Amino acid sequence: MLLGFKTELKLNNQQRSLLAQHAGTARHAWNWGLSLTKQILDHNKTNPDNKIKFPTAIDLHKWLVALVKSKHDWYYQVSKCAPQWALRALANAWARCFKKIAKPPRFKKKGKHDSFTLDGSIKCEHQKIKVPVIGWLKTYERLPSGYKPKSVTISQKANRWFLSFKVEVEPKSTNKIVDVVGCDLGVKSLVTLSTNVVFEGAKSYRKYEKKLSRLQYLARHKVKESNNWKKAQRQIRSLHFKIANIRKNTLHKLTTYLAKNHGKIVIEDLNVSGMMANYKLAKAVQDMGFYEFRRQLDYKTQLYGSELIIADRWFPSSKKCSNCGHIKETLSLSERTFKCELCSFECGRDLNASFNLASLAMSSIVSACGLVSADTARMKQEVNIKPTNR
Repeated sequence: MLLGFKTELKLNNQQRSLLAQHAGTARHAWNWGLSLTKQILDHNKTNPDNKIKFPTAIDLHKWLVALVKSKHDWYYQVSKCAPQWALRALANAWARCFKKIAKPPRFKKKGKHDSFTLDGSIKCEHQKIKVPVIGWLKTYERLPSGYKPKSVTISQKANRWFLSFKVEVEPKSTNKIVDVVGCDLGVKSLVTLSTNVVFEGAKSYRKYEKKLSRLQYLARHKVKESNNWKKAQRQIRSLHFKIANIRKNTLHKLTTYLAKNHGKIVIEDLNVSGMMANYKLAKAVQDMGFYEFRRQLDYKTQLYGSELIIADRWFPSSKKCSNCGHIKETLSLSERTFKCELCSFECGRDLNASFNLASLAMSSIVSACGLVSADTARMKQEVNIKPTNR
């Protein structure tokens, strides 16, 4: 199983300049290739009888060497892999666009998502790595021992440089404390488990929203591209990076706990893009990171020998009574306590939804009004919830 490994680089000024030069060369090759491919597509639209074959990554690199490298000497000061991988990524981006998987690629701008990829003779030793042309680079943490990556990607974010590559990891099975658990995602609390355990979200954006708004307000009144404007932009990027890191740290701890200690994990197939369309919930939904939660849980369940079950998007987890199975016609967001009209069962809205999600993966007896499955009854007894019948 391949997993991505990413760590920050410990650089001096000379190394920073060299990395920025590599990223600039890769960006120039991408923009040149994108401009050329767009011209070819426009020509094929206007001249359907005299179409030009769409170039592959190899064709683009041959044309780059013949037409561009001879005019720009700084191409020879960096590794040949940087522009070569940039054109390969461009070809993959167009392939995804033609398959209607993604939107057409766009031109890159200096300072935004600067990155480049290198391959060849790469060597890892404890807290340093050797890459072509650049040489040895120190890291802040120990690198995987006994592993030689085929390629590495170096990227910049918030004025900090990071190294990433893929590592071969064998899945390992851990002792599961709970066989089945239902996870209900929410805005008030990030996750409510069917074991009555509630995890609060980081809500890092809400915590730093005023500070971020203040920095953005001050940046508005500075002359664009001036030194003070660039300094303000660095401060804004650093704060955005801090907010994202706090959110990711919370999600990583939560998903690791779920994957290690639970055999089957049931979550909802949420329509995140649809929830983002609601202007009243969009900020809170984005601050929780629902998509990142599912992405991390997807690969961690494979890593730790668990099973991830995705409930149908139209499954009425909140409207359904976990005690008798009665489904309400309407349930507003303001109703935080679920009350069943048939069996008088009463519990928290999110907890009731987690019970319903867990019941999808549990072997249960067919329940009627007032009767619950043996597993569900045992689970409710563990969390001290006693269903009552009319």
